[in-house]
Amino acid sequence: MFDPKKLLDDLLGSQVPGTGGTVREGAGKVTQMAKDNPLAAGAIVAVLLGTGTGRKVTGTALKVGGLAAVAGLAYKAYQNYQNGKEPGQSEPGQGQQAEPVLLPPPADTPFHPQSAPQGEAEFALALVRAMIAAAKADGHIDDAEKSRIADKLRTSGLDSDSEKFLLAELDKPLELDQLVAAARTEAQRAELYTASRLAIDPDTRAERGYLDLLAGRLKLPDALVDHIEATVAEVKVSA
Repeated sequence: MFDPKKLLDDLLGSQVPGTGGTVREGAGKVTQMAKDNPLAAGAIVAVLLGTGTGRKVTGTALKVGGLAAVAGLAYKAYQNYQNGKEPGQSEPGQGQQAEPVLLPPPADTPFHPQSAPQGEAEFALALVRAMIAAAKADGHIDDAEKSRIADKLRTSGLDSDSEKFLLAELDKPLELDQLVAAARTEAQRAELYTASRLAIDPDTRAERGYLDLLAGRLKLPDALVDHIEATVAEVKVSA
């Protein structure tokens, strides 16, 4: 059985002390293919590397690990929303940083991974599924695309159980009710949307429509969604 927390790290390209590397480091060919042929490689990059085509999440943001990174981004967005800031507004004196620093959420908040009522591993699995669902949102993953993804997964460094899980998830129809139900708290609803937004850059109507639908089903206020969008955008840069 694969470890959902490690798979989330791999999808986001997290560098966790002691792991000796990430899937992204072993997938340079995938990144190059995305640059050479973005349409064909878009789903591979989204599912395997946790980014939209030609985009990646900054290394500084993910040194804390995938689960804490998603929680930290959601927590930052939620705090800015609660404090009445404008989306994308910098901290006083902070200015524009080339690579924003992200800290995990405080331990005494519902955003901390250990506060998940269903346990860290189960919620990490929900976040992985949310990312995959978002990656499929534009509907272009046909049988040929799945075959290309399978080929790349075999050379990515993922364990076989993780490969099988990802390919099985790609074959499944969208189960939005189940996905939404996995977020049991207000903090988790924000985190589920954050993970979905990390997986893609909504460049098509289908992708934007999916994220809007997800936000509505999660009952997220529009202003909070705007803050999550701005917070995620800060840590995604050109690949």
